[in-house]
Amino acid sequence: MEFRYFNPSPSKRNVGDCTVRALSKATGRDWERTYAGLALEGFIRRDMPSSNAVWGSYLRHHGYHRELAPDDMTVEEFADLHPEGTYVLALSGHVVCIQDGVLYDTWNSGSEIVLYFWKE
Repeated sequence: MEFRYFNPSPSKRNVGDCTVRALSKATGRDWERTYAGLALEGFIRRDMPSSNAVWGSYLRHHGYHRELAPDDMTVEEFADLHPEGTYVLALSGHVVCIQDGVLYDTWNSGSEIVLYFWKE
């Protein structure tokens, strides 16, 4: 698995906005547009933009669907098994984007366990 540092945040913070960063990469939208879309979805659903239900709905509106990951599969294993395509992975307390087998994030979370994932 290849890891590439990715932080589209205008402030370059890397705490608390992993969902926005991952969805920005997955959808090809800039950080601001992604954040605004998640905030609007959160407002509609009366929930926080980073809640699973909100960002899941946001991805569903962008043509993604959710699947469960095999038990105990790491991000690195997932990336190696998915050399093509764009995926958003839900980890315990974190969200990342895998695109064409490459992990895009502010840190290498390759050893973390994938709970479920979204794909186009």
